[in-house]
Amino acid sequence: MKRLILIRHGKSSWEFNVRDHDRVLLERGVKDAHLIGKHLKAAHVCPDVIWSSTAARATQTAIIISEYMDYDLAVFKLKRELYTFDSDELISQIKSCTNDNDTLMLFSHNHGLTDSVNSLGSHYFDNVPTTGVVIIEFLVDQWAQISKGQTVAHLFPKNLK
Repeated sequence: MKRLILIRHGKSSWEFNVRDHDRVLLERGVKDAHLIGKHLKAAHVCPDVIWSSTAARATQTAIIISEYMDYDLAVFKLKRELYTFDSDELISQIKSCTNDNDTLMLFSHNHGLTDSVNSLGSHYFDNVPTTGVVIIEFLVDQWAQISKGQTVAHLFPKNLK
């Protein structure tokens, strides 16, 4: 079985004159990342591997959340390919995960993230909000074989406050 944990980056700002890739989290994004991290830790979520988009807001979110799981940041992987807004590209990256990893946690961006959740999972979401988490399980042994899985959980910050 393969388990996919998709997380949208935290709330970021358009306030500063920086390119999109360099936008950082707002205070709300930082707080929501800590909130989600605490809930994932309490639920004993333990990924084998964590991948993040190289965008500043995604990387910040991933680092905050991974600290709650005592994840070894030496094996944390930044992937430029996850800086995408296209679900086909995102799913292609997911399918490239090595099969010795059963649980992949991935931090990326909308609209690709919500579209991927809806394509791969069994529950439809109009929108996965910032710092939203959706967990999908697949009854396969190889990441390349994933298609329609079972949405087993979702955590959205507004539902946890």
